[in-house]
Amino acid sequence: MLHLQSLAIRKWPAGWNHEFPFTLAVLQSLRKLEFTSPVTFFVGENGSGKSTLLEAIACAAGAITVGSENVKTDKTLAAVGKLATHFKLNWQQRTHKGFFLRAEDFFGYAKRLAQMRVEMEDEMQAVDAEYQGRSETAKGLAKMAYARELNDMRQHYGEGLLDGYSHGESFFTLFQSRFVPNGLYLLDEPEAPLSPIRQLAFIAALKQMVEQNAQFIIATHSPIIMAFPEATILSFEKARIQPVQYEKLEHVTLTRDFLNNPQAFLKHL
Repeated sequence: MLHLQSLAIRKWPAGWNHEFPFTLAVLQSLRKLEFTSPVTFFVGENGSGKSTLLEAIACAAGAITVGSENVKTDKTLAAVGKLATHFKLNWQQRTHKGFFLRAEDFFGYAKRLAQMRVEMEDEMQAVDAEYQGRSETAKGLAKMAYARELNDMRQHYGEGLLDGYSHGESFFTLFQSRFVPNGLYLLDEPEAPLSPIRQLAFIAALKQMVEQNAQFIIATHSPIIMAFPEATILSFEKARIQPVQYEKLEHVTLTRDFLNNPQAFLKHL
């Protein structure tokens, strides 16, 4: 399922190329971008504009962050929000499911989740103190809302919640718990905390969700994740966005050459 089919530039503002992110070279040649498969990868060097474009798409789509915050209220996205106002999105089937995730946002989300758990546990202890000497039924009713919320969190993320796992485990647990059918997922460098084995498991999760009509647009540096079958790979090079075959990607050829003969690279250090 392709929820988002394309984006087009309405019209650049006067003096548009003198202010970030309009100064990015890749935007100067961008007029229209089509999405032709359920999984699309944005690939390029740091500073090429792939993450900025992904963020702007999230703003234009009115996506929510993984912490259920609308991107339009995120002050760190104020600049790309201006860029997004010049995007026209063409939908095959508009969806409000899914989320936008930057790797750095995960830390804040996991921290908030842990704080919520502590606060609810503290409230339940306060009820125990306040209702001392009263019936268990009265205590249970007073604690019901907190207990229900804690139970929902544990069902989503497991007994340890996200802070009870390693970074990579908690990151992957988040994906497993929050992926739903018919969603649009905008992910920026999801491989950052994932081991190679976890990246393979992530690919399996993508396949499962694509079979349930989900669409993914992912900015990544990972040759493992980029290998997802029949994905569209868009390369951000030489100030243009162009499709490229997996085998011709520099990320892939360089990684392959290094693994085949690491000493050929290391001898120059």
